Amino acid sequence: MKVLLTGGGTAGHINPALAVAGYLKEKEPDVEILYVGNRGGMEERLVGRAGYRMALITISGFQRKLTPKNIVRNIQTVGRVFTATAEAKKIIQGFAPDVCVGTGGYVSGPVIREAAKLGVPCVIHESNAYPGVTTKMLAKSVKTVMLAVPDAKSYFDSSVNCVVTGNPVRGEVLAAQREASRKALGLDERPLVLSFGGSLGASALNRAAAYMLAQSAQEKKYQHIHGYGTHDQRFLAETRELGLNLEENPQIRLLEYIDNMPQCLSAADLVIGRAGAMTLTEIEAKAKASILIPSPNVAENHQFHNAMALVRRGAAEIIEEKDLTGEALWKKVEKILSDPDRLRSLGENAGKMEIIDASERIYRVIKQAAKAKA
Repeated sequence: MKVLLTGGGTAGHINPALAVAGYLKEKEPDVEILYVGNRGGMEERLVGRAGYRMALITISGFQRKLTPKNIVRNIQTVGRVFTATAEAKKIIQGFAPDVCVGTGGYVSGPVIREAAKLGVPCVIHESNAYPGVTTKMLAKSVKTVMLAVPDAKSYFDSSVNCVVTGNPVRGEVLAAQREASRKALGLDERPLVLSFGGSLGASALNRAAAYMLAQSAQEKKYQHIHGYGTHDQRFLAETRELGLNLEENPQIRLLEYIDNMPQCLSAADLVIGRAGAMTLTEIEAKAKASILIPSPNVAENHQFHNAMALVRRGAAEIIEEKDLTGEALWKKVEKILSDPDRLRSLGENAGKMEIIDASERIYRVIKQAAKAKA
C-alpha cells in the first residue's frame, strides 16, 4: 500500500500524522509512505527526524487581521495557492498513492484537494473538538472525516461521512507506568503537580505558575515539575523575586523543556496546561486530573472547545486566560488536591474519554479508502 500523508504548521497537526505513519509501518512493514509538508515548516524538521520520505510545497495561510502588512501577505498567499496546487499535482502523480491522508494545517488543503481531483481516495483527521477551516473546507471532497471527539460532528453537514476514531497516542505514553516513573524521577509520596505551556512556553501561564510555586514552597506539601519554555527566559528571575529558593526546595523542578514527558505525565497527580488536542488525548490516556488554561491565541478559539469537551464530562477544570491569576490558580490547585474524591473523579472521567484503539480505527478507515481505489 502506498500512503501519502500531509499536515503541518503545528505539532498538533504533525504528531498525529507521525503516529499514524508509525502504526502503518507496524501493521504493514512494506507500506510506502510519502509525507508532503510546507517548505520551511516545523514538519520539515520533525518528519525528517522521524526518518520518513518527504516532499515539500510552498504555501502560507491567510491572515485574518487586515493590517497593511497582512494584506500584502494575503496577496502572496493567493499566488502560492496556485503554485502549491501545481507542486502538489506533480508530487501526487509521481508517487501514485493508493490513499491520501490529511491531518490539518493549510499545507494539507492543496494536497488533499488536488488528490481528490486526480481520483485518489482521500481521508482527513480532525484532532480538535472544533474543526479547523481546512478540515471544513475539504470535508465534502473526501471519503471520510475522522474525528477525535464526538462533539465535532455537529459542525459538519449531514452529507459528510464522519467517523469517531479518537487521536492516536504515542506508544511511549501508553507504556509509561506510574510507580516506575515516580521511582525513576526520585519522587516521594507527596502529590506531584505537572505544569507546562508547551515547548515555547506561555507567558500568562508562567506568571501564574511562578506565584503558585512560591506559595507551594512555603508549605512543601506538594512536588512540582514545571516546563517554562524556550521563549520565557524571565521566568526564573520572577520566581526568585517571589522568594522561591530552589536549593531549599528540591521538590520543585523548573525545566526549560520537558524531554521526558511520558514519564512525567505518568507520575503526575494533577496536570496544569493548555488545551491542545494531543495534550488532552494524553491526559485522557493516562486518566489524569487536570486544570486547563486554553490559549486564546489560536484559530477559532479551538482550545476552549477542546477544554470544554472535558469540563462538560466532569473530566477537567478550566480557568480562562482572562481570569487567570496566580491566586486563582493556587486556590484551584489547593482545592483539588485537598479533596481526594474530586481528584479521583476528574482522573477517572478523563480516562473514560480515552479511545484506546484510536490508531487501529484510523488504520481501518485508511485501508477501506485504499480498497476503494483498488
